[in-house]
Amino acid sequence: MKRTETYSFSLGLGTAIVLIGISVLLGIFYPKIGVVSGILTAIMSFVTLSFLITTPEVWVPDLGGSEHGFPLLSGAGRLVIKDIIMMGAGLVIASDSAKSILNLKKV
Repeated sequence: MKRTETYSFSLGLGTAIVLIGISVLLGIFYPKIGVVSGILTAIMSFVTLSFLITTPEVWVPDLGGSEHGFPLLSGAGRLVIKDIIMMGAGLVIASDSAKSILNLKKV
């Protein structure tokens, strides 16, 4: 990739993440948006967590000591772990919003 393509991708990805965040906030007032934003948050987190499997740099490298590799995470690996919380939060948001929609239909 050229330098400008990398920046364009990163700007697009950042924009998508901000839009998902705004959608999560709007989901407080509009449950249908809440369901979609919760699912998108969970998917985004799942994709990020897949880096634990696909990227060797997330594990402590073998530097000659006895402690390296699985289950020891490097700094990059520890950064990815926060996405477990985000995935759970996204699923809670989606389910809570779906529950609100069902409760509105009963009334």
